[in-house]
Amino acid sequence: MTDVFGLSHKDTSPASGQAKHEQVIFCSDERSGLHAIIAIYNTALGPSLGGTRFYPYENEQAALADVLNLSRAMAYKNALAGLDLGGGKAVIIGDPATGKSEALLRAYGRFVQSLGGRYFTACDVGTYSEDMDIVARESSYVTGRTVANGGAGDSSILTAYGVFQGMRAAAEHTYGASSLRGRRVGVEGVGKVGHRLIDHLVEDGAEVVLCDVSEQAVERVRRRHPQVEVVADRLELTGADIDVYAPCALGGALDDDTVARLRATIVCGGANNQLAHPGVEKELADRGILYAPDYVVNSGGVIQVADEIHGFNMDRARAKATQIYDTTLKIFAAAAEDGVPPAVAADRLAERRMSEVGRIRGIWLGH
Repeated sequence: MTDVFGLSHKDTSPASGQAKHEQVIFCSDERSGLHAIIAIYNTALGPSLGGTRFYPYENEQAALADVLNLSRAMAYKNALAGLDLGGGKAVIIGDPATGKSEALLRAYGRFVQSLGGRYFTACDVGTYSEDMDIVARESSYVTGRTVANGGAGDSSILTAYGVFQGMRAAAEHTYGASSLRGRRVGVEGVGKVGHRLIDHLVEDGAEVVLCDVSEQAVERVRRRHPQVEVVADRLELTGADIDVYAPCALGGALDDDTVARLRATIVCGGANNQLAHPGVEKELADRGILYAPDYVVNSGGVIQVADEIHGFNMDRARAKATQIYDTTLKIFAAAAEDGVPPAVAADRLAERRMSEVGRIRGIWLGH
């Protein structure tokens, strides 16, 4: 039997505190093959928002652990992005290449709709804007839709842009200049976000080293930027002579072995939940490696899809994503002042906003 409450209260990423979720919903429709979990961590700032991950988890326990981690991270991400939104996330258990269908997506949409606006969904690993259009045929609480249907389109556009802004802030804090020109940046994972991040880096004059398990993804980048260097795997990349390590694949990239091997002075990437376990942030700080908290710098995507809720405007969303630079610098300054790692400083700022604004929302309005 799955111990939902036991898992929900385990120490999860972000590293500080314990996760105490408001609501966890198990969704099943046998005819379509839908097996999904929706987790709502916190609605202190407003309705929860987070993407839908379609992934072939080994079992339900692994899916539950992932959705609890991801939904909690979304609460912190939305808080530091300055959004009036709480944290939520959903996972669909299965292989999107073989299990995705109109019936499954529409069944999922019915479950999202049943929550009455407590959760807004969007794209994540294994789901795309076209999928959200199908989900939206059954639910009013869907973002990340195609441009043709009034949506923001591919959220990786501003995710990559935001990571680049965070990396500029890290360079400013470390080197005294916000440009990556002449810096050697190692990018792990060149999928939705990674290949767009490389566009920004090359334009800024950085040298790029990359790796990815997909040869097709690597070749796509090589065709666009023939000058990039490709290494065999993450082991070679993390041990390479690089200034910045940018993990842009799945989570858990920063474990004890990786931190010990790293030669980079900055870690800043687009992947979620990069810290493999609590305490890694201190290991990075002890080695003099500046860590830009993942949920801060990769919040451009949620900024993009959140803007869609009230009618999307790319210029407005991009301007808000540009503020990731200032937010990241603020976190580095707070970390230095308090003598704590940036991940701890970021958590504190997010928790303060959730607490302060959440309290204000408790003022009775008389209706």
